[in-house]
Amino acid sequence: MDNVVQFALLTLTSVLFIVNPISVIPTYLVITQKETDQQRARTAKRACISAAAILVAFAIAGRQIFSIFGITIDAFRVAGGLILWVVAMDMLHGERRTQEGQQEIAEGATKEDVALAPLAMPMLAGPGAISTVMVLASQADAMAEKIVVYLAVLVTMAIAWIVLRVGDKVVARMGETGIRVMTRIMGLLLAAIAMQFVISGASGAWHAAAR
Repeated sequence: MDNVVQFALLTLTSVLFIVNPISVIPTYLVITQKETDQQRARTAKRACISAAAILVAFAIAGRQIFSIFGITIDAFRVAGGLILWVVAMDMLHGERRTQEGQQEIAEGATKEDVALAPLAMPMLAGPGAISTVMVLASQADAMAEKIVVYLAVLVTMAIAWIVLRVGDKVVARMGETGIRVMTRIMGLLLAAIAMQFVISGASGAWHAAAR
């Protein structure tokens, strides 16, 4: 039971920190500035549902994808950890260039429907989030742990929906500086999680090669 609780804590923090819905707020407000409050609520809801579906789908299909391409789980843990490290370094600078660039933001500002792209993907369910859930799902041996991964995605997207819905209030209270500070703190914690992924993958590969 202790192992499941520890895995649940690692999973939820990993997914929540990589998605980092608070840092999505400024871009979300920009690309939905022409929408009414009701339209924004609908956009946020559709985006979070779509992002949850994308992440759960990759979590379920992770092992099959590894098998098709002949990728070992340990190799993907190292690769996933390195991707997280790059994202974490970006977050430590208070930025999200690895999640969405200026091109996506500019395109989103001119689109009529931004729920699926760029809001759901890549802003909420970007490469970092996808690789994270695939790594976590590959580490889940028991059914309880697999369920934990799916629940972590759902809880994270529920939190993301709430955060986006009160985005204008968060910006008014925290300001862009406060959001950047929060992003840097999450980046620091994410960097530690990324290194743990790399260490676990490298250790597993070493033991496999030594047999």
